[in-house]
Amino acid sequence: MAETCSKCGLPRDLCVCEELNKEESRIIIRLEMRRFRKPTTMIEGLNLKRAELEKIAQNLKTKLACGGTAKDGYVLLQGDHRESVKEELINMGFNKSSIEVQ
Repeated sequence: MAETCSKCGLPRDLCVCEELNKEESRIIIRLEMRRFRKPTTMIEGLNLKRAELEKIAQNLKTKLACGGTAKDGYVLLQGDHRESVKEELINMGFNKSSIEVQ
């Protein structure tokens, strides 16, 4: 017997909860100045599990050639990468209209 999703009740191979989560989330990308006036890009509003959030952070760090971390529901990247992050998130499958750059 195939496993079923606890949210939608469909079998795991047919489950679309993650895709719906990506489309419904409201993502805010903003620049934050840290200690010693170092710019960091903060990505908030990713309603994903911890492992998936770390996977997205790792993917962004690789594509943008920077350091960063995933903590408490947000991703923090070293440097000002606001526009590049928006493009990468759209390529990952997030809805363009739900991403706000500040």
